[in-house]
Amino acid sequence: MRSIGLIFGMMLCAVAPLDSAYAGPVLMASVSASPPHSALRMSGTRETLPPFAFSRFCVTNPDDCRRYPEAEVNWSGADRALVTRINTGINRSITPRNDIGDDWEADVAAGDCEDFALTKRRALIASGIPASALRIAVARTAAGEGHAVLVIRTTSGDLVLDNRTNRITPWRQTDLTWLKVSSAEDPRIWLVVR
Repeated sequence: MRSIGLIFGMMLCAVAPLDSAYAGPVLMASVSASPPHSALRMSGTRETLPPFAFSRFCVTNPDDCRRYPEAEVNWSGADRALVTRINTGINRSITPRNDIGDDWEADVAAGDCEDFALTKRRALIASGIPASALRIAVARTAAGEGHAVLVIRTTSGDLVLDNRTNRITPWRQTDLTWLKVSSAEDPRIWLVVR
């Protein structure tokens, strides 16, 4: 059981300077028309265990883990500018650092990938973005490192806010191999990504 926790719960984040060696495409407004709508959405095949450190985070931060009806953000104008500004601001304000243990925290001065994701989620909610449009996802980078990001559900599909870059990218156009994602309606429920 310990090995399962290490594989899925422990996040050894890829901490790299912003935009260094990231080959992902830049988000363009034209994302909406070409692939079918379902291809733009990250979905799960079945429930799975949440990362253990996230479950601990929910115990100490219950307001961050409340249930809400599913929502999406209109990816144009003011909302797009707001999300972009907060993503870039938090990427610049937190000093990248790999945790010694596996503590997930928000509103930190230094931290790793999940700390960036949780801090972005809080800031976006405080700015009026619906909580259920924001999901935490865990994945592996091209180098095989564990990684966590924030995924925002928008009218242009599910987009990734990654601490490794200021670019906001469609979820299928990243260099990540997706493992699991929190449910939109209930952040305590996690799903295997298909």
